[in-house]
Amino acid sequence: MKQDHDTIDQGRRALLGAAAVGAAATVGFSSTIVSAEGRKTPVTAEHRWGMLIDTSKCADGCTACVDACELENGLNLQERPHGLSQQKWDDQRSTWIRKVRLQDNLSGQITQLPLMCQHCEKPPCVDVCPTGASFKRADGIVMVDRHICIGCRYCMMACPYKARSFIHEPVEHKFTRAPRGKGCVESCNLCAHRLDHGENNTACAEACAQTGHQAITFGDLNHANGKLRQALKATKNRQIREDLKLNTGVRYAGL
Repeated sequence: MKQDHDTIDQGRRALLGAAAVGAAATVGFSSTIVSAEGRKTPVTAEHRWGMLIDTSKCADGCTACVDACELENGLNLQERPHGLSQQKWDDQRSTWIRKVRLQDNLSGQITQLPLMCQHCEKPPCVDVCPTGASFKRADGIVMVDRHICIGCRYCMMACPYKARSFIHEPVEHKFTRAPRGKGCVESCNLCAHRLDHGENNTACAEACAQTGHQAITFGDLNHANGKLRQALKATKNRQIREDLKLNTGVRYAGL
């Protein structure tokens, strides 16, 4: 009898192994794949990542930060479903950064405002999530675990910045570092995969610097002598919706 069980177990392992290979081949055929290797050490509270966005340096018509974010996280791989109007697709496609145009009614001054997840110290999205899919890392980055997100969209309703996107359509092409699928929510994660592999800048800040605008400064809010803290000391800045007392990781100058 033991020999029969051993034979069955060996056959089962062989079958599962073949299925895994087949699944990997299928994913490789239909998706854009990059390394899924994770970080080697635990995330700690030693750092709290954030950024300062100087709207006075943000150029009208420039989309460098948006374009870089889409390339970095595979958002540019989204495809408009057949039969869906361009306007509806533009309204519902996943976007992690959007440029908001503000105009002062008195002075007429126009401000370009890049808006994304603000990475709150006390994130409302985390408070309302029923599954724990919305969570905050020890280093202050607010993220979504798409594997346990049930698409209830409570987090989208709770977010005062409208920073999250719901995926309405099936997804065929994606990066393994940014998995996504129909029925889940996602948002800016401050390029956590970069930080986890030893890099010290986000794609949006890097792209903005390359244009020469230097409107985005990324860094560690816990590092008193770091570039972000120095920039915050040198420039008058504020949080969006300071009245909510969320202690956001993203701050703005020029508002």
